[in-house]
Amino acid sequence: MMLPILISILLTMGTVTDQWLPQETSHVISDSTSYWKGYTRYHFQLDNREAFVTAPNKAPDTKEWIWRARFPEWHTEMDEILLDKGIFIAYINTNNMFGSPRAMKVWDEFYIYMVNELGFEPKLSLEGVSRGGLFVFNWAKRHPWRVHSIYTEAPVCDFKSWPGGKGSGEGDRRSWEILKKEYGFQNDELAFSFDDNPMDNLESLALAKVPMLSMIGLNDQVVPPSENIYILNERYVKAGGSSTLIPCTRGEEELLGHHFTIETPELSAEFILSNINRSVLPLFSREFHRSEDGLGNSKIKFEREKQGTVAFLGGSITQNGGWRDSVCTYLQQRFPQTQFTFIPAGISSMGTTPGAFRLQRDILSKGPVDLLFVEAAVNDATNGRSKKEQIRGMEGIIRHTLKDNRAADIVVMHFVDPDKMETYNRGETPEVIANFNLVTAHYKLGTINLAKEVTDRINNGEFNWEEDFINLHPSPFGQSIYFHSMKSFLESQYTQVDENRKNIINHPFPETLDPYCYDGGRIIPFAEATETQGFEHITNWSPPNNTATRKGYTHVDMLVGKHPGDSFTLHFEGKAVGIMVAAGPDAGMIEINIDGGQTRTIDLFTLWSSQLYLPWYYTLTSELEPGPHILKVEILNDRNENSVGTSCIIKSFYVNE
Repeated sequence: MMLPILISILLTMGTVTDQWLPQETSHVISDSTSYWKGYTRYHFQLDNREAFVTAPNKAPDTKEWIWRARFPEWHTEMDEILLDKGIFIAYINTNNMFGSPRAMKVWDEFYIYMVNELGFEPKLSLEGVSRGGLFVFNWAKRHPWRVHSIYTEAPVCDFKSWPGGKGSGEGDRRSWEILKKEYGFQNDELAFSFDDNPMDNLESLALAKVPMLSMIGLNDQVVPPSENIYILNERYVKAGGSSTLIPCTRGEEELLGHHFTIETPELSAEFILSNINRSVLPLFSREFHRSEDGLGNSKIKFEREKQGTVAFLGGSITQNGGWRDSVCTYLQQRFPQTQFTFIPAGISSMGTTPGAFRLQRDILSKGPVDLLFVEAAVNDATNGRSKKEQIRGMEGIIRHTLKDNRAADIVVMHFVDPDKMETYNRGETPEVIANFNLVTAHYKLGTINLAKEVTDRINNGEFNWEEDFINLHPSPFGQSIYFHSMKSFLESQYTQVDENRKNIINHPFPETLDPYCYDGGRIIPFAEATETQGFEHITNWSPPNNTATRKGYTHVDMLVGKHPGDSFTLHFEGKAVGIMVAAGPDAGMIEINIDGGQTRTIDLFTLWSSQLYLPWYYTLTSELEPGPHILKVEILNDRNENSVGTSCIIKSFYVNE
């Protein structure tokens, strides 16, 4: 294949290697040049589609570009100004595709070609005229961090209005039939119920702070603004985005007001230029991802068997949804024929130790898992779990999952909090993340380091903690950052799977890092306690005085002891044993004895017990020889100086078999 003129000339200006995009080979099959309004235009074909790049006469230091959608010869005054300022104009012909998902794939390929092979800047400006709005808004919603700004003229923002004609405009019957076929709609009803037009689902675009400017005609009867840009504008502003409308009221109007004179092309050009100059080039999420054994098994399972189970294990950042719900939606869209079972197993305050012991009950008991997301870095650090506990807990989760299904794909995520940001800014790696990385590297698992990504993006000036991310429980903006990084990871992993691969392959199952890791974790009911003295089985227990607690710790049965001397015995088998308690304001101290050995005192009062009955997993011992053992527990007369009682409120026991 002959190297196109376009590549040979543009490569002399330098290239940008975009490491977070999949590498593509050139699909260019022809090229030529022409002159357009005094500028050189380079023509080529990409996958048999006409495309061109118009170049400024003076080669700039960087290859900034604006991408036109449809009608490249209409109202070109702004384009000429931008060319004079050193901005390239790009175009690919996707006529009669109306911004459809198929069109977006073409756009994705064109973007990859422009950036990876021609060395254009990874962040660009978008320009959409009339139905071009369907393209620019839809693509920007897919890739908000790649967009400096969006400029439109009389944009279509809802295809029900045009070409559908479901409103005050007449629509276009021929275009409507083509659009329905392009989107795969079998009838008008399905098309009219579509809920992802440009005016829909604008939150991520607004959170990325992509500014918009639209020139409109107030008398436009073809694409009525009241059914299109007015609605998009209102929704975008309410979502926190910046959007400006400029009515064009001077000059001639044609085609029922849809064609009008652009009064101030200089203003439009300045809008594009100012947002290029003020934009910070975003960091790429792939820089914070580590992939080892890949996610090929889940892709094959989802595509071949058309069903899959995806589980989410973690603390409150997982329990609260946001990114989790977005990942579920992404998977459903990525594999539209697949019937998914999603298992949300996030519980506030939980880290790896609770995760390892409740894994069987909350996830594995529901059947084999094909894809597991795990997060625990925030809680393991704030809860003060030791290095040994962190490694044993994370390895226990991974190993237990793989014992249940050797083909399970597992992704470990490290979420951000202020302490981790401070540590990274000192040039160090947070201990808990380093510990988890030891485990994930041992089992060749992928990781998404959102703690480092958020820290570096803030340092890069893309957003800030106080106003944008706000808290370790992320704002909607922060949830969007999390999701887009996860989506980038998943898309990269699934794209890299060899198309010729047909078989599911077992993941590595090496020797344990720690022989006492919690890979046999299991929860056992408190009813197995014997020789109970003073402890009572309380049915439908709830915290007294409306004190707060966590999910699953109210209106449940509990084994409750309140007085010094209350005791019980537990016969169990395994290498570890612990108690799941509700540690509230009245939490006391207990004395434990295992197999008649040395007694030990456990203070059940936590740093947070004054505010709530906190679910807490106390591992009483973890390095026993396998086999039967006897645990004796007694409430002491002593108590923490901050406690108001001597209670021991047990939800369950747990063992590592």
